[in-house]
Amino acid sequence: MKLTIIGSSGSVGAPDNPASGYLLSVDNAPSILIDIGPGTLAGLQQLQDPTDCHLVISHLHADHCLDFPSLLVWRRFHPTSAADGRKLFFGPADSPKRLGRLSADDPEDVDDFSDTFAFSAWEQGRTEILDRVSITPYPVVHPIEAFGFRIVEHTTNKVLAYSGDSGYTDTLIDCARDADVFLCEATWGDGTQPQPPQMHMCGAEAGRIARLAGVKKLVLVHIPPWGDPEGALRSARKEFDGPIELGPAGMEIDF
Repeated sequence: MKLTIIGSSGSVGAPDNPASGYLLSVDNAPSILIDIGPGTLAGLQQLQDPTDCHLVISHLHADHCLDFPSLLVWRRFHPTSAADGRKLFFGPADSPKRLGRLSADDPEDVDDFSDTFAFSAWEQGRTEILDRVSITPYPVVHPIEAFGFRIVEHTTNKVLAYSGDSGYTDTLIDCARDADVFLCEATWGDGTQPQPPQMHMCGAEAGRIARLAGVKKLVLVHIPPWGDPEGALRSARKEFDGPIELGPAGMEIDF
């Protein structure tokens, strides 16, 4: 598998870093786009044909899904590269309604995107198979329905874990257990400033989960433009003595 970070900025896009969007490439199968925050589609065009990927969304806050209407336009109306069939889309249960409203012509209407995506809602404990990988959603702690992901490649058994957006929860320890790569949010930097509870994590909390889960590599993401990435990194290292990196846009990880 290869993971390409298209964007990892938290809450809003940064000048050099789109909001959340991660591309997972697997041999001999369509790639999987994990979240599609603002700026993701532009970055995706630099990597591949945007029609040739499945889509999974962790939750429906704008910084994780707002490029979805633009992807619909590309898939439906591109003069030479429109989609020739449906791809899979997994997301929170209200995705068809909430995302459909974003691209409807009338504010009271819902655009039915079943012409171009086959949608299924995440269910706790149910593993979904997308060609050569399996994805298991883990409910996390956030103001709306939100999930972390455990993604396993069938031929190598390599594991990618992704926290999505979450406050600290032991559920993410199970999600990330023995993962080869753990993408974990560290929105609150070094965690020394007072912050709203049960929304996001700091670097130390990300590091603690990585240590307790026994992950092989921790990559810190979802740090906003006004955030403290170096503080997040320092505090994560106090909890986890394995490899830790910040995850900037353009980073590629082969595993």
